[in-house]
Amino acid sequence: MKAIALNDNLMKPYSGIYQKSSNERIFNYRLSQARRVVQNAFGICSSIFRVLRKPMLLKPDAPQLVVMACVYLHNFLRKSKTLKNVYCPEGALDIEVDGQVISGTWRNDNEMSSAFNLKGVPRISPTSDQEI
Repeated sequence: MKAIALNDNLMKPYSGIYQKSSNERIFNYRLSQARRVVQNAFGICSSIFRVLRKPMLLKPDAPQLVVMACVYLHNFLRKSKTLKNVYCPEGALDIEVDGQVISGTWRNDNEMSSAFNLKGVPRISPTSDQEI
């Protein structure tokens, strides 16, 4: 059993097993579809915008602005004809085929991957305070 705080804008699935055409089972299925859409969007965003992967140690209003900026950039990149396939290539999102969910490639993302193959820039550290 999962403990979820009671909230007016939070939906949770019915627990238990229900008949195939019951309202509870239909609700649970549709809720899982909505959850998959959110997981795909957040998974893609957090694989690109690393700031979403950990707590933001900012003033209370700032995280909302950071998240909104990421959402705007996500939508822009998804709609861009030239950048769409780089930002979200085919197979990146979860899809459902014959009732089976096929995981998108964003789920395989590791900490070191990036949307673009950027090479590290070698840097020589300063040896004295005069060089800084």
